[in-house]
Amino acid sequence: MVSWPIFSTSANARYFALLVPLVNCARLLVHGLSLVSNEGLIKSVTREGNPEELLRGPLYYVLMLIVCALVFWRESPVGVIALSMMSGGDGVADIIGRRFGLMKLPYNQGKSWAGSVSMFFFGFLVSIGMLNYYSALGYFKLDWPLTLQRVALVSLVATFVESLPISEVVDDNISVPLASIVAAYLSFCL
Repeated sequence: MVSWPIFSTSANARYFALLVPLVNCARLLVHGLSLVSNEGLIKSVTREGNPEELLRGPLYYVLMLIVCALVFWRESPVGVIALSMMSGGDGVADIIGRRFGLMKLPYNQGKSWAGSVSMFFFGFLVSIGMLNYYSALGYFKLDWPLTLQRVALVSLVATFVESLPISEVVDDNISVPLASIVAAYLSFCL
């Protein structure tokens, strides 16, 4: 009987689960370096239609997914929270901010209050949802009142980092998960 990696008790399950992100990483590299052309991929993943964009945000996103799976797998809520902040929080913040972000942040005119509020809210909700899922599967035993507070703190840190005017220095697909990892580690592991 075949077992899905998330349910497997094998120590090697994390490596099997990395196959899809590794294939996506290779795909982004091949297309980003223009070794192969795929206009559909480029249009769906980039903002300006430039293949080289695949070598920035989308590639960083996949690399952070790989790092979180390798380092934290199912043993710690830290990786789950970091990925939730990046995918649920930052992903929705971009959509909401572009659509409804008329009121800009005073210290970063490239970011909006709507985007930041949605970053906090959806990062928190997705994190709690994923932690609940992993908890129901028996991977985490969590003190839920304390967990809610800890995740709110991580959401606040991730939202603040995402709002900073540093995107020219470090992509938020790196800064948000790294800040989330540090905040979640300090909250859950110390």
